[in-house]
Amino acid sequence: MLLNGDNKVFVALRIDNAAEAWQMPQGGLEEGEDPEAGMLRELEEETGIRPDLVQVIARARRTLFYDLPEDLVGKVWKGKYRGQRQHWFLARFLGTDADVNLETAEPEFRGWRWAEPAELPRIIVPFKRRLYEDVLEEFADHL
Repeated sequence: MLLNGDNKVFVALRIDNAAEAWQMPQGGLEEGEDPEAGMLRELEEETGIRPDLVQVIARARRTLFYDLPEDLVGKVWKGKYRGQRQHWFLARFLGTDADVNLETAEPEFRGWRWAEPAELPRIIVPFKRRLYEDVLEEFADHL
């Protein structure tokens, strides 16, 4: 969860989904990779935001998860997974909007914006709603 100076959250639209479903950046860890290092790597790979423009504020006390709806099981991730378990971090964006660049080596997003934390469960795909509610609960003291 990346916050700007106004405590709004970075959200983006996936390039592989035509729906108006927003999400926060996320990604997988490489073998043996530290979760915080992986978060910073994935954030840069997906948004162009360099690690020196990010200050980690907190880490979720527990691993959070979501399951895919039955109609997507077997279609997403080549059928290998049924959902994800995730390490969540709260971080402050120290740069400017000009530091965001979705034109990365392997683009994942087609648009982005800053959103109020409270609106996150309403604007994301329904199967991630509980996950985003859990993220908000984990970081409530900082929002």
